[in-house]
Amino acid sequence: QVQLVESGGGLAQPGGSLNLTCTASGFTFSSYAMSWTRQAPGKGLEFVAGIYNDGSDIYYHDSVRGRFTVSRDNAKNTLYLQMNSLKPEDTAHYYCEKGRGPILVFTTNGPLYDSRGPGTQVTVSS
Repeated sequence: QVQLVESGGGLAQPGGSLNLTCTASGFTFSSYAMSWTRQAPGKGLEFVAGIYNDGSDIYYHDSVRGRFTVSRDNAKNTLYLQMNSLKPEDTAHYYCEKGRGPILVFTTNGPLYDSRGPGTQVTVSS
């Protein structure tokens, strides 16, 4: 079955960096678009970044564009999120999501997905 396992979260200072990793198994990773979403305390889920199956197209939420970089290594079945210039408002639980096909299909609630990992906590605080 599909398994998505996020890692790399933790505590960072404002202006610092973290690199999240999502290790995937149970499906042909290279055939599916992947996304990162997050949920801050008391708030709903928010799309962060997404990438097509072959990396040919990438999308970011306006709040992270220029600071975060999403990438993937299809040979390693791994999705990454490099987060730089972190802000306190980036504090959230971050999830990896598997798309329903090779490209991202966006709705008003973010991209369609069919699996989500348990997530990893990111806390940005001095």
